[in-house]
Amino acid sequence: MSATSDAMRGGIASGWLARERTVAGPGFNRWLVPPAALAIHLSIGMAYGFSVFWLPMTRLVANPASGCTQSGWLSELFTASCNWTVPQVSLTFTLFIAMLGISAAIWGGWLEHAGPRKAGFIAALCWGGGMFLGGIGVAIHQLWLVWLGTGILGGVGQGLGYITPVSSLIKWFPDRRGMATGFAIMGYGGGAMIGAPLAVWLMHHFPGEGVAPAMMVMGALYFLAMSAGAFGFRVPPTGWQPAGWSPPETHGKAMITHRHVHLEKAWKTPQFWLIWAVLCLNVTAGIAVISMASPMLQDIFGARLLGVDSVAALSAAQKAAIVAAAAGLVGLISLFNSLGRIGWASLSDFIGRKNTYYTFFVLGILVYVLLPTWGHLGIPALFVVSICIILTMYGGGFSTVPAYLADIFGTQMVGAIHGRLITAWSAAGIIGPVLIANLRQFQLAHGVVRNDVYDLTLYIMAGLLFAGLVCNYFVRPVKDAHYMTDEELARESSLQHEDRIAGDPAHAARGAFGGGGMLAWLAVGVPFLIGLYIALEKAAALF
Repeated sequence: MSATSDAMRGGIASGWLARERTVAGPGFNRWLVPPAALAIHLSIGMAYGFSVFWLPMTRLVANPASGCTQSGWLSELFTASCNWTVPQVSLTFTLFIAMLGISAAIWGGWLEHAGPRKAGFIAALCWGGGMFLGGIGVAIHQLWLVWLGTGILGGVGQGLGYITPVSSLIKWFPDRRGMATGFAIMGYGGGAMIGAPLAVWLMHHFPGEGVAPAMMVMGALYFLAMSAGAFGFRVPPTGWQPAGWSPPETHGKAMITHRHVHLEKAWKTPQFWLIWAVLCLNVTAGIAVISMASPMLQDIFGARLLGVDSVAALSAAQKAAIVAAAAGLVGLISLFNSLGRIGWASLSDFIGRKNTYYTFFVLGILVYVLLPTWGHLGIPALFVVSICIILTMYGGGFSTVPAYLADIFGTQMVGAIHGRLITAWSAAGIIGPVLIANLRQFQLAHGVVRNDVYDLTLYIMAGLLFAGLVCNYFVRPVKDAHYMTDEELARESSLQHEDRIAGDPAHAARGAFGGGGMLAWLAVGVPFLIGLYIALEKAAALF
């Protein structure tokens, strides 16, 4: 039985998706790994742009049946004769963000052993296939199928796709951990800049509302793009280092370890939960602003965006201009969310991860406290600039945390540890939007004027950031007892098939960038630049 099991494992492991099949040869260049990661993250980053589907999805039935408003939620899952509501269809977003955290936590350990190619390909099947299945659900008007396909199956693809590049990038760029993970996670922030305009364009070019064919086409495109990224991954041979680089001396007290903590020990340490709280509090504050940015700008400034004192004096065209300006802010949010991911993560390589989060919290507290002041003074330009600063730190929090984890827990299982930590995002994704929306509604119901309803919320967000500052202060290196022994590290390496990876760490991946590198970067860079142009064009309405 043992021989048969070993043979089966060997046959599976030696397949074309196996980790040991992805070992880099001498002619490989490590700068080919970031575009592979970007291909995946730019695809799953469409999560932030999914709201373009919500309103068209509520207009699919031309002549809804009578009694639709009285039907229960269970019948609404299966009815084909009633239009859906925005809360019903937007629950898809909640589902795939929740499943992102759950799937990353569950399968993070498996991903470390399976390798980035297999995990990336399965992510492509789940996200691309989930969108395609959701499109079928729209076509036959079955809400349960939309939730199952895009929400649940797509959410698994989100989780696997999000953490797939992390471990590989950190091992390829030990000299620039923050920059490397920033490149990939930048794609998640910028994915909506590409996907949302593409979805709108597709819906306009198909008959009717065009939602179903648009989702199916995009699902197929994302499957192809993510598969290309998955097959572009390579892993370095054990012991590989960039030419001319050696690990810096720690002198026993630095925040960067050269040892490794196992997943099962890491998530039980105080350091894990302190960093979990640091990420959760930073994201809660940022995502609250993202969720209400457009109505916030309109509520606080209203007619003053056009230099007019009263909304009653506005023409229909002027009211449309205010809506366009608010939409421009949404475009800027996507842009600065993306740029913050690469900018702050790269800076963290020089000032350290802990100091980067100190900057997030101190600067964030200042900006959140000032936001109500800009509203009362009627200075929309400073308000918009402040929102953009907040969004850079929101994105930077995501991209800096994998390197923070690698510094504290080592690189051996950082992908799996990151997968567990992403549950902080799921928690923040619920807390932030619910908090700001309900506080707004509560204050409106109690007579607070519309342009003042966000003051209390913004001060509360500043308080959350202060709590994050305290948590970050208490992050210390882990105790020696938590590190893996040589025997435990050897066992973990064997589970990752490192004993089967035939490679020469002294000579592997020393190849030139070449034409292949240029094509790989153009493949992800050109769509990103197109999305950037569209976002800037929309943002011009603000000015």
